[in-house]
Amino acid sequence: MQHFLTPVLALILWTFVIWIWMYKRRIPAMLAITKNTQDFIDNPALGEQLPAKAKWAADNYNHLHEQPVIFYALMFYLHAVELTPDWMLYLACAYVGIRILHSLVQVTSNKVNARFGLFALGSIILMVMATYAGGFLVGGMLA
Repeated sequence: MQHFLTPVLALILWTFVIWIWMYKRRIPAMLAITKNTQDFIDNPALGEQLPAKAKWAADNYNHLHEQPVIFYALMFYLHAVELTPDWMLYLACAYVGIRILHSLVQVTSNKVNARFGLFALGSIILMVMATYAGGFLVGGMLA
């Protein structure tokens, strides 16, 4: 059986995969526009000239620093208070799998309906996990 926090490590490692993917697309695209990347700071309108796929990878990298922060905090909370039943680990693994699928959709085709469906499913998983933890917190305060 894997450790309860293994899905956290998996999502962190995936974030670095997207970081590499982003720069493999973004740097060549930037250099095709200008040889001085500082120009993108001095003239932000140059960013509009980047190909969509270079933007998609950067957008996904940013997305991996948004909702997953809730996942990380929730996983460490659950681990700290020892609310770690097997089914919670399965939900955590499912969440990570969904985030990986979300990334793959966004950086390859950027189909909004598919991305939204995956985002919604991941959000529901987080809500179930947080509600489970909240139920124990409320139950403990009432006892």
